[in-house]
Amino acid sequence: MRRNGNSGQILLIAAFIMASLLLSAQLYILEVGKISGDTNSDALNDFLLSVKLGSRHVIIGSLANISNGGTRNILEQNLREWTEFIGSQYLHGKNTVNFTLEETTPYSSGTWLSWGTNGYGVSSAYADFAHSLAGRETNVDLAYSVNVTTALLIASVNRRLNETARQVNLTMNVLNEAYPALAKQITVYYRVSGTWLIPDFANGYTLQDYGNGTYVASFTAIAPLIDEVSVHVIDCRGIYVQANATSTEI
Repeated sequence: MRRNGNSGQILLIAAFIMASLLLSAQLYILEVGKISGDTNSDALNDFLLSVKLGSRHVIIGSLANISNGGTRNILEQNLREWTEFIGSQYLHGKNTVNFTLEETTPYSSGTWLSWGTNGYGVSSAYADFAHSLAGRETNVDLAYSVNVTTALLIASVNRRLNETARQVNLTMNVLNEAYPALAKQITVYYRVSGTWLIPDFANGYTLQDYGNGTYVASFTAIAPLIDEVSVHVIDCRGIYVQANATSTEI
């Protein structure tokens, strides 16, 4: 049950490109306003918002990379490069963004990965930011936090069909920042006598998507007893999370 680190790297590059384009577009609007003497609060607010959204994109891309097998220090490295990039783009004053990675338990270096056996899994990244923009026409100090969290809750029940087969039903809920979210990929495993197996069409495997972050999988396992089930999810942001649980017999 291995993860694809290459997909995480691709998503990270895409996040940097998106964040850079977003910032560049808003910076252009702000600079044009300064040249024409038509600078207004809307343009400034949009620029500040683009920095915040760009920071979020970088954290999402970093978490996608880390959760798919990348090293945890990539978050700090990427945010450092991002904040340096922000400072280098503003030519009419001083534009500084500082960040602090969350260290409060359960976070370490801004990340929290917990893929337990109690039916709950979480992949999360958290950082605080301080944005200071100073120039002849502006003087802004803005503090904000960015928390990106993909969570997975699973519950499984099974019933005996005969001496060698069981019907397994598995309910899964995917969440982004505690709100229902969609999954791009779901892989279900079940363990029999210490061996992990993936149900397929031969098992009558079905996966129902309710469109609200809830998914239900059903399949027939050729086994007198199910040891454990495991669900591996990649959400629509490319963030990976997994959870294991005991399948309860009914």
